[in-house]
Amino acid sequence: MVTDASDVIVANDLRKIYHIGKLDYPALLGISIRISKGEFIAIVGPSGSGKSTLLNLFGALDRPTSGQVLIGGKDISKMSDDALAEVRNGKIGFVFQTFNLLPYISALENVEVPLIASGMPGSIRRQRAMELLELVGLKGFERNRPSELSGGQQQRVAIARALANRPEIIMADEPTGNLDSKSSAEIIEILNKLRKDKNVTIIMVTHNLQLTNHCNKILYVKDGTIEKEVIQSVKS
Repeated sequence: MVTDASDVIVANDLRKIYHIGKLDYPALLGISIRISKGEFIAIVGPSGSGKSTLLNLFGALDRPTSGQVLIGGKDISKMSDDALAEVRNGKIGFVFQTFNLLPYISALENVEVPLIASGMPGSIRRQRAMELLELVGLKGFERNRPSELSGGQQQRVAIARALANRPEIIMADEPTGNLDSKSSAEIIEILNKLRKDKNVTIIMVTHNLQLTNHCNKILYVKDGTIEKEVIQSVKS
């Protein structure tokens, strides 16, 4: 598959087989797809279909058994661990179902964590984290610890943290799985606003088909393959 200037991620004949003891468990069986800048992609399918495996490969959290994953035209499939870490830290932000916030530090300090890792000076780092919390609607909650926030607020902190290093791509694995319907709608609106205002590419695994109404492309995954790809118009 030839890459285009607008391609953020390209997968070529992507296969993943897990080896457990003497048994092989195929998770992906030859997926090829291209994702363009500013798209909002939903990956849906039954449990065990390969959704999260696909997201992990796109996010440089795992390596394919064969095939390629290209991010920004560069094949990450054969990169060293250090090079993969640079890709994750520089190009990708992650949002998980369980928030993954550090419980004993404030919302502001949680957002600062990836900025500390990138070596940003303290005063600039704090200002950046405050701006991000305001962006996700949490101005005034900077000093609250996760236990002092609702589930929806915790996920907003997680999104702010994911945006800390100005990623081109957000990988969201069931980002509304632990939230009520109102909080879910608010989180999807934040993600959609990032796509529209910042041209961030959003790739989201979800079981909630209602959420796919906000996505311009839906990938239906079944038994390790893309069963169907649906392109739809969404309001800008």
